[in-house]
Amino acid sequence: MSPKPPDPTTESFPPEPGIFPVPPDAPWRDVAVVIAATAACTVLADRYQLSERLYALTRTFEYVQLDELPFSLLALTLGLMWLAWRRFRHAGRALAAHRHAEARLAGVLAENRRLAQEHLRIQENERKHLARELHDELGQYLNAIKLDALALRGPPGADTGAEVGAAAIVRSVDHLHEVVSAMIARLRPVGLDELGLIAAIEHCVDQWQQRQGGTRFSLAVEGDFDELDENLAVTVYRIVQEALTNVSKHAHATQVEVELQLERGPAAAGAGDRLRLRIEDDGVGMTEAVPAQRFGLRGMRERVELAGGLLTLRSAPGQGLCLEARLPLGADR
Repeated sequence: MSPKPPDPTTESFPPEPGIFPVPPDAPWRDVAVVIAATAACTVLADRYQLSERLYALTRTFEYVQLDELPFSLLALTLGLMWLAWRRFRHAGRALAAHRHAEARLAGVLAENRRLAQEHLRIQENERKHLARELHDELGQYLNAIKLDALALRGPPGADTGAEVGAAAIVRSVDHLHEVVSAMIARLRPVGLDELGLIAAIEHCVDQWQQRQGGTRFSLAVEGDFDELDENLAVTVYRIVQEALTNVSKHAHATQVEVELQLERGPAAAGAGDRLRLRIEDDGVGMTEAVPAQRFGLRGMRERVELAGGLLTLRSAPGQGLCLEARLPLGADR
């Protein structure tokens, strides 16, 4: 698979204060150039007697007052200097206003990111609460209905109306159990709270392996993820879940590789530890225009950016797709 450069829209970096930074020695360098040019003109004029020659050439045109031209040029030069000074002050004020607007925009973007993170946290808490309610309340009553239906059955082999009705109730309850279990799995990752991130991803991969018999799924884990932050663990799981869903719908792949590892950043360079997630398949691939049209990829990108990470996609028609997410672990770990 030939790697492609990442889409610039997938990269997330904080805005820099000032688009065109000016070196602090630039004005003095310009002044030195002007002084050097003036000195050179003075030396050349003295060497070749330019004023005398100019006077000799213009003496015959005294009626048009050409000898007064230097004063006019001096006035024009002073006027241009004044105009340049005003333009310089105006540009300085505009640049200061631009930097102030950039700072305000950066603050608004940071606030929007914080609100989006809070929205996702509340959403996951609501899903967790709803999954618990479905499991505890609805599951309990379904079990009670099934036990009552079993109690209504007559002797073994009896073909009474009560026996037929009880069997129908048991079948309906079993179907509802399957539906509720699937809803709970979509609302909250199975085993994430009790067993951790790796167990939840293994369960997700095993489920897709059972559903897609013609596709071989593999999972490789490197590092200790037991103390991972809950929000980051949910983010990683949702990315894996959405990516495997896209593979099953669109890729027509025969092999899918899921790799999860911790990358230790050098302390001397000031880089923190990062989590690296790579999901690669050998399917049909996609064109550059497809990612912008799929809400699943857009949702994964937003989750990664809200976590302060970077999401990259490498794909080409007929050459599969490689999704890679790098997420900072933060200071809690």
